Amino acid sequence: MNTFVKGISVALLLVVSAAAGFFAYKSTQYDFKTLDNSTYRWADLDDSWVIVNYFAPWCAPCLREMPELNALSQQLPANTHLFAINYDAQTLEQMQEMKMRFSIELPLIVSEPNTQLPMEKPPYLPATFIIGPSGKVVDTVLGEVSAGMLKERLAKLKNAS
Repeated sequence: MNTFVKGISVALLLVVSAAAGFFAYKSTQYDFKTLDNSTYRWADLDDSWVIVNYFAPWCAPCLREMPELNALSQQLPANTHLFAINYDAQTLEQMQEMKMRFSIELPLIVSEPNTQLPMEKPPYLPATFIIGPSGKVVDTVLGEVSAGMLKERLAKLKNAS
């Protein structure tokens, strides 16, 4: 093999390796992860509406609204996602136990140091945020919610946009 062909082969190998490394790096980058190990990037959700509910197992209104959130998660409108996040950071084992104990069916966001959400941690619970397709919070409900209330608010927000 002549020197030119070797040089081209090495250069091509370097380019392919760099591209593979870049794509491998990008595939490990995410804004948040759920308990089932699914990862999400806000950029990938930019045509969607996202509802994020902050709750805690010590919050009675939070536990009262969980069946409503479970019901809503089974009948979400098109291009809509629903997540819950525990107010207090917990281990994966604690989260799994909590999910089972309180019959939580919707995806739970794992609170990690690199978790990126478009809102600050709320001052009190329960707190529910609706994020529009722009990736910005467009509505906040501080207090207990129902599936019907959230569907109605979401419909109004979608019609207004």
